[in-house]
Amino acid sequence: MYPYYDHYRRNQKLISDLIKAINGEYSATRCYEKLAGLAPDAEQRDQIKEILDDEKRHLRQFTQIYTTLTGKQPQLQMTEKCSETYRQGLEASFKDEQKTTDFYHEIADDATDPVIKEVFRRAAFDEQNHAVWFLYYIGKEK
Repeated sequence: MYPYYDHYRRNQKLISDLIKAINGEYSATRCYEKLAGLAPDAEQRDQIKEILDDEKRHLRQFTQIYTTLTGKQPQLQMTEKCSETYRQGLEASFKDEQKTTDFYHEIADDATDPVIKEVFRRAAFDEQNHAVWFLYYIGKEK
């Protein structure tokens, strides 16, 4: 009945989801920098830095989408506190990556723009891969 309203509502949800994703990625970059510094060896540190590079790419991509849709830059905010120990950081990161995977799949499923759909689909795969690495390192900590 009101097709413009439905488009507006979907666009507002996408913008709200983008803000949440942007702040989540920003928080992850800050916490993973700290986590890499706590890593017990070069192999783990290097892998966390590779994950960090993915998170920075996601942040850039999501910010670009947000800026294209709104015409303004997002206000970056930390949405979580970084863990103090390596083990706590691994566990928190694993849980966050798992939740984020589902969230990004939902955004991709809801997106009507093929570029946005693909960016979030790819990011969801990256997040799942990150979760596997964190789980692997949790197992090594026991």
